[in-house]
Amino acid sequence: MSLVSLSRDKLLERLDPPRGPVSMVLDTDTYNEIDDQFAVVYSLLSDALNVEAIYAAPFHNSRSTGPADGMHKSYEEILRLLDRLDHPSEGFVYHGSERYLEHLDTPVHSEAVDDLIARATAPREGPLYVVAIGAITNVASALLLEPAIGEQIVIVWLGGHPHYWPHTREFNLGQDVLAAQVVFDCGAPVVQIPCKNVAEHVRTTVPEMEAYVKGRGSIGDYLYRIFFDYHEDHFAWSKVIWDISTIGYLNNPEWVPSEVRPSPVLLDSVTWGAEDPSRHPYRVAVDVHRDQLFGDLFHKLARR
Repeated sequence: MSLVSLSRDKLLERLDPPRGPVSMVLDTDTYNEIDDQFAVVYSLLSDALNVEAIYAAPFHNSRSTGPADGMHKSYEEILRLLDRLDHPSEGFVYHGSERYLEHLDTPVHSEAVDDLIARATAPREGPLYVVAIGAITNVASALLLEPAIGEQIVIVWLGGHPHYWPHTREFNLGQDVLAAQVVFDCGAPVVQIPCKNVAEHVRTTVPEMEAYVKGRGSIGDYLYRIFFDYHEDHFAWSKVIWDISTIGYLNNPEWVPSEVRPSPVLLDSVTWGAEDPSRHPYRVAVDVHRDQLFGDLFHKLARR
């Protein structure tokens, strides 16, 4: 499924790590657990990142009754974060899909999809980075509706596991397999940040939260509280804050080392197919420097 007409040279140019200011939108299942909240705050506190819009993504786990409920709860959580940051929400936050992609050629319409298409097709200097930290139906639907946006965007997605792992049934990818197949197959520039052995390095603890997050304004106290409340027994406990790896990559790509490889083949079995050198290139993260990411976030919170 090649939807995007980008030459190999142009695609490789788009896949170069970002240098300097970045314009981006954030697609997030914010209420799914507690890591998205940190990513939202980190992005909005980063001077080098111009966050143009935030989209609520669907999710379904113990914190929702289904994808639609997950999306609406995420939308409300985004509003709570913006309120604590004194950031306006009007014309900035958009409802996303109420369901996952059900057919490879049938997009799911939503406010988020319409806004992404409008922003990606508007004249601008450089690409629009589409940072996805949840199920990726919103992004896949926009590409299906308007494939030309693939020439104007770079997708940075936290989803799936590394190619050497026996399966890729990670939460974001595993609940939205068809949308993931569209994204990996369409020919748009994609930067994948796998979870196993990559993003899972991004761990922190209650003592660190107490020292560097608690007391940093209303937003710092909120982040500390949801972190503390997430687990009852804090003895020898740490929590992965997966999603800040995407924001760290945009702030400084050296903190998230990556390689260019042929785009992977995602099978219906939610495993990776054999590597095909003839496929279009994409970029995949191979490590995360945890200390640099949290240090940067903590410094930014301290300026509040």
